[in-house]
Amino acid sequence: MTDRSTTSKLGKTQRQYLVAKIIENQPVANQAALVDLLAAEGVSATQATVSRDLEDLGAIKVRMPGGDTAYAIPALPKQQQAPEDHLRRVFGDWVVEVTHSDNIVVIRTPPGSAHVVASALDRSGLRGVLGTVAGDDTIFIVVASDLGGAALAAQLSELAGL
Repeated sequence: MTDRSTTSKLGKTQRQYLVAKIIENQPVANQAALVDLLAAEGVSATQATVSRDLEDLGAIKVRMPGGDTAYAIPALPKQQQAPEDHLRRVFGDWVVEVTHSDNIVVIRTPPGSAHVVASALDRSGLRGVLGTVAGDDTIFIVVASDLGGAALAAQLSELAGL
């Protein structure tokens, strides 16, 4: 628990940082739960404020194991590595096709989901991934020539359960 005298005076940026930290550390199913979690930290926020914070942070709802949904923030700093089980869950939930050509891998997702997969991939630290470009439902991955697209495509297909 954080000192209430400190957190009650949080500005928008500090509050949003705390919101992101809460979402990273535990499943948050809805805005009311987030209001309660902030209150437990000594931060008074309305549902409308939390809604705006989630929008500003780019938070999205993702499916958790078991089918429940929770908020996630896809664009975390690149230095923060996504654990392999997180990458496997993201790929299992969102990747529908993996193909390759030479040193390029192409991933297909449902519409509007490519950024979630690309963000997890960018943070994964997988060997050979030089960079990703995500559109609405397609991700291009440039693969190091010493690894090649075929090897990475096979690895990513396995992660996705394809």
